[in-house]
Amino acid sequence: MQDDDHYHTDINYDGFFMRYVPERFRAYALLGRFDRPIGFWLLLLPGLWSIWLSSDVPSFKALWLSLVFAVGAFAMRAAGCVINDIWDRDLDRRVERTKGRPLAAEDLSIFQAVKFLGVLLLIGLFVLMQLNEVTILLGLLSIPMIIAYPLMKRITYWPQAFLGLVFNFGVLMGWAAMTENLEPATFLLYFGAVFWTLGYDTIYAHQDLEDDMMAGVKSTALHFGENSYAWVRGFYFLAFTLFIAAFAMQNLLAVFALIPAGLHMRSQLRFWNPQSQNSALDIFKSNREFGVLVLGAAIAAMVLQFLEPYVFSLYDTLTTSETAQALLGNDQHGQVDGTDTSQF
Repeated sequence: MQDDDHYHTDINYDGFFMRYVPERFRAYALLGRFDRPIGFWLLLLPGLWSIWLSSDVPSFKALWLSLVFAVGAFAMRAAGCVINDIWDRDLDRRVERTKGRPLAAEDLSIFQAVKFLGVLLLIGLFVLMQLNEVTILLGLLSIPMIIAYPLMKRITYWPQAFLGLVFNFGVLMGWAAMTENLEPATFLLYFGAVFWTLGYDTIYAHQDLEDDMMAGVKSTALHFGENSYAWVRGFYFLAFTLFIAAFAMQNLLAVFALIPAGLHMRSQLRFWNPQSQNSALDIFKSNREFGVLVLGAAIAAMVLQFLEPYVFSLYDTLTTSETAQALLGNDQHGQVDGTDTSQF
């Protein structure tokens, strides 16, 4: 390992997880980004949103699917990182933040990386086979996009848009896994997540502006330049608007459960300094908390959906009871010493 580069890299050589990885497997763990779980969370959370927002009732199925998706996200996020590093190993050597990665630093060979990738893909395939046919088809459709993503930074200034399309496939798969179909709310949630990714990954790309220019790598951060803040604000606005629409289609009251997530998104824009690499990394990482808040809102939407018929039933019962009491009261007032005064 290149210990002298620790200060310049975002690799977490000494993190909690890495302390327990045997030395012979450390390079593989770093190649799969096991030292930095933020990518795992950003891949997993949109799928969990979809699972719980599409649920009408609390169920073992939703809990089981959440566990299955967690295992799948762990394997496929690592697989995506391996594919990315195989494509980018020459570019990574020219970028300060990434030149310590195992393939760029030649701590692992391409053959070793491909074997590791095969193991991860087998785990992902095993997980996928536990799901229904629609979800399996969606999962298979995502594979070519995962392989193609690292090429996007070479051919377009919008690789973050392609990442958004790929990284949020869990929204489509989670909904299909729960319901075996896709609904309008599914696509609202999906494209909301795409714009969310466009925003946070543009922020992330601000870490590498100078190195990317020298290496010839393209990004939305480079494309937007001094206008990045306005673009990110626009992406976040579109994302949150689509989230509101998706939640409203499931349960109108659930929209209010999104308020904490909206406040978090606003705080990101308030505290992000586009000129600071540390700020870019910190704000990017904070999107895990944003995703958790949206997940909480999705669970609240499910609970509201579940309780709604009982609340209306209770309301009808109380209303009927009050009406009966009112009628009974009027009837009693109409009696005076055993005489029905209503006849007069």
